Amino acid sequence: VIGVVIGKTDVRSFPDRKNIGTERYTFGFTIRDSPTYFINVQSWGREEYIRSLSESFRVGDCVTIENPLIQSKEAEREEKFNPVTPSCYKLLLSENHSVVKTSSCYDTDTRLLSLLHLPVKDPQDYYSLGDIVANGQSLHGRVLNVLAAVMSVSD
Repeated sequence: VIGVVIGKTDVRSFPDRKNIGTERYTFGFTIRDSPTYFINVQSWGREEYIRSLSESFRVGDCVTIENPLIQSKEAEREEKFNPVTPSCYKLLLSENHSVVKTSSCYDTDTRLLSLLHLPVKDPQDYYSLGDIVANGQSLHGRVLNVLAAVMSVSD
């Protein structure tokens, strides 16, 4: 699978249920290879492997994923922590079997770069900040998708 990384989570650790007293590490990212299709990728493993893999690329990089495990996603649980994707699958990376290679999008396919700027939601499924200000009372308690731009960042 070749795609551009459009999102990435931080490395996290969890107690390993099989080996009490040890930790398992994970991080995830989302890749896109067309305007319509993108998929979440999850990696679990030893701290050294996960940290090294996470540091090997960033959002905007093109990656080639070899030998991922394809798994059905548990929509309700998975989409609580990851972007909602149009696929009913996710990719799992294994330290022993999978490989992630980074390359320049210019070397791979310049069309992939344009995918970075496309929203991952249906354009009809957003509220603008103006809509929220104008209709705040009627939207109280609802979960909304917001489309906005960051104008500045400061202390």
